[in-house]
Amino acid sequence: MIIVSNTSPITNLSAIGKIQLLEQLYGEIIISSAVFQELTQWGDSIPGAKEVKTYNWIIVKPVNNVSLIQSLKNVNDHR
Repeated sequence: MIIVSNTSPITNLSAIGKIQLLEQLYGEIIISSAVFQELTQWGDSIPGAKEVKTYNWIIVKPVNNVSLIQSLKNVNDHR
């Protein structure tokens, strides 16, 4: 199973010291380069910033199909 995460689960679980739950549940997670940038842009001050830079089970991948992402955003906006 492929698990893709946004910022919220990483920051929230890291803030309460439970980010390891993601690894225990899923083995590895994928985050986009944009999520990585959002978490690390202020150094290690945001919960989860240090973890996304050091944990090998958090995989950073670029988004290749930007038009698909925009289409999915539009679908979610109309719900």
